[in-house]
Amino acid sequence: MNVLVPLPFVLPLLGAALAMISRRRETWLRVLGPLVVAGVVAASGVLLAVLATDDARDGVAAVQMGGWAAPLGITLVADRLSVLLLVVSGAVLLAIMLHAVGEGAGGLGRHEPGVFYPTYLTLTAGVCLLFLAGDLFNLFVAFEVMLASSYVLMTLTPTAERMRAGMTYTVVSLTSSILFLTALGLVYAAAGTVNLADLSLRVQELPQGTRSALGMLFLVVFGIKGAIVPMHLWLPDSYPAALTKVTAVFAALLTKAAVYALIRVQTLLFPRDHASWVMLVLAAATMLVGTLGALTHDDIHRVFSFTLVGHIGYMLFGLGLFSVAGLTGAILYLVHHIVVQATLFLVSDLMQGRTGETSLRRLGGLASLSSFISVLFLVPALSVSGVPPTSGFVAKLALFQAGLGEGRSLAYAVTGVAVLASLLTLMAMARIWTLGFWRARPADAAEPPTEESYTRGGVQVMRSVTAVLVVGGLLITVFAGPLSSWSHRAATDLLDPSAYRRAVLDGAAR
Repeated sequence: MNVLVPLPFVLPLLGAALAMISRRRETWLRVLGPLVVAGVVAASGVLLAVLATDDARDGVAAVQMGGWAAPLGITLVADRLSVLLLVVSGAVLLAIMLHAVGEGAGGLGRHEPGVFYPTYLTLTAGVCLLFLAGDLFNLFVAFEVMLASSYVLMTLTPTAERMRAGMTYTVVSLTSSILFLTALGLVYAAAGTVNLADLSLRVQELPQGTRSALGMLFLVVFGIKGAIVPMHLWLPDSYPAALTKVTAVFAALLTKAAVYALIRVQTLLFPRDHASWVMLVLAAATMLVGTLGALTHDDIHRVFSFTLVGHIGYMLFGLGLFSVAGLTGAILYLVHHIVVQATLFLVSDLMQGRTGETSLRRLGGLASLSSFISVLFLVPALSVSGVPPTSGFVAKLALFQAGLGEGRSLAYAVTGVAVLASLLTLMAMARIWTLGFWRARPADAAEPPTEESYTRGGVQVMRSVTAVLVVGGLLITVFAGPLSSWSHRAATDLLDPSAYRRAVLDGAAR
């Protein structure tokens, strides 16, 4: 375990260093990048299998880096929630990397592939560290690694719009990072530790007012990073400006990383009462504002970005319930949305490559141009709308059942909002389908790219990878039973962190 737990983080970090050394050899980078990310998926899968079969670990494995015993040293912790997200995130990162390889890292300048691959691997390392971090400081470090990498990725092949979006993204992210560092300092001043397992005991000894203030501060920090309404305005203005494959990574993982951090901190350090109603109100506002925003825009990337904001509300809804059923639904929704949101943006890349357009005013005729792309869009569009029997329906059903079973009027109201947001999402997806696929191509539309240039860009690889992600979303439905069971056990662990504490504080790097 001393090797296996850190491996998903160490592998991409070493891969990024190797990619920087050989950054002028693009052919080698196209091989190295996918191999490293595949190694991350393999290591995460082995870790998941070990935790699933080794009952002695109680579903938690902890490693004390450098031999320093907790709570003094750096602790990496893998539990049922973190390894599940490691596997799913690794698979999506691999798919997007292969898509970029098939595209020839398309859209990049002559020397930028030597920047794209090492930066992408560094981002992968940051995502993995975030899921494994056992203390607040390394959670902060993981976000900073992701911030530095994502800014580079966002501003690749710079344009005026892209640089403005990059500045907006960076300023907002740095603001949340300053607040995070402030919260971290306040926690250390109040409790004398930043180790999460140790904090889970010491925070409970603090006065109720101090606990509530710290909990709300972390809600603001991760609310900014996760684009929770009203802290969401930066996202629709930033994500659509980046290259589509970059936006796919951001939409799939960066906001979900913030949701994961919020779930981890709120359940481990600030359980239930102090902010439950606040989270439910914010969840309802996020769902409504995001999905209504998706109906008001013509650019498909902005539509998807607002949809992303709206559906963060579903995960916050499950957390706000602070029940096993609610957290189970939130975890299922995390898994579903990571896969489906990445798929939608990769499909939009294929749509743009086939038509040269992202504006719904000038899109049209895609159903006749490519029935294959039409199917690739239709499946995740139905899934994100929650149409049965897709993975979105499975995840939303779990949340609806949790909300209705809560017995609180506020929970009932937010459940109603969630149903309405699903209908609004379906309207937004139907609008894209009607204007982009069914109607005839407008006369002022751009000339479609030539078949030769599109093929040279690796279209078959791009289509195959996107199709695999579509199938992956369907497999979530097929294996909904085992996935729900695993998510239920992970949710139970979150609300009863005794096994987490034992693994860390008893030096259980077994």
